[in-house]
Amino acid sequence: MPAHKMEHSVESSIRSWCEPIGKSNSSSAAQQGRFGSTDGLELNAPAKINLNLLVSRKRRGGYHPLDSLVAKITLYDRLEVRLRDDGEVNFTSRGLDCGPDSQNLAFAAAQVLAKNRRVPGADIILEKRIPPGSGLGGGSSDAAAVLGGLNNLWKLGLGREELSRFGAELGSDVPLFLGPAAVRMTGRGEMIEPIQVWDFWAVLILPDIVCPTGAVYDAFDTRATETPPQLDVSLLHRGTSEWRGLLVNQLLPPALSLHPTLVELHETLTTTADLPVCLTGSGSAMFILCDDEPEAMSVLHRLPPTVQPLCRIVRRNSW
Repeated sequence: MPAHKMEHSVESSIRSWCEPIGKSNSSSAAQQGRFGSTDGLELNAPAKINLNLLVSRKRRGGYHPLDSLVAKITLYDRLEVRLRDDGEVNFTSRGLDCGPDSQNLAFAAAQVLAKNRRVPGADIILEKRIPPGSGLGGGSSDAAAVLGGLNNLWKLGLGREELSRFGAELGSDVPLFLGPAAVRMTGRGEMIEPIQVWDFWAVLILPDIVCPTGAVYDAFDTRATETPPQLDVSLLHRGTSEWRGLLVNQLLPPALSLHPTLVELHETLTTTADLPVCLTGSGSAMFILCDDEPEAMSVLHRLPPTVQPLCRIVRRNSW
């Protein structure tokens, strides 16, 4: 099964996020949306996993240079964006607790885009399904979806580079969600290069543990760690069974050092799945890569009954 052809334009990314309000929602959230409504849009904001995550020592300015191979997956937050006629931007959230609405990154994205512009305003409703503090990039994806959706709804005509600059003001992960389905992310996270990755499936494990990014990086800084070379991206065209054992996340040891329960879960998964168990981002979500759906289902059924409720079967997102 070859990897799908990559789409590079911001227009294709926005089309994938958007469904006109009033259309049926009976199809899978992975279905690409369609334009057509002048009143509002429904937006899919996908999660991501870091297939490989290399971290360099902290630089002056307090940031760590990254080199990561990242793929979006079929786990989504949903956002509804409706036009107003009074210039106000209102935001509410429901679903998983993601903190105060006033501090939400999706709300901040709308405010950044509206700043110094005359816009009609919008009501934004977030249905939070991607667990916060899990390393899945849900907050950044929400912000990117709002940037792309409001760019379309407000008819601002901004291109991907312009939207990415706005996104970089909000967080280093935001620009990657404005790009294609899989990327190599370097620098602070703002440098994006498209890559092609096998159309993998995965068992995604979502423990009820929050790994604060700052604390994990602080723990990383206490360790003497050398940065290995990045994985040869040409390997990723092949089935995951040929390269999943080569994956590295340098934030795994510091994340485990902060959470003994995560250590226990990681050991249980590794023993029972008999496959590599990877951490995404700074955690706490983990994943087991599989070549196809039957392998993913087989892995899930090998896991203990106490662990299975924490799991989701996902695949590589196609946009």
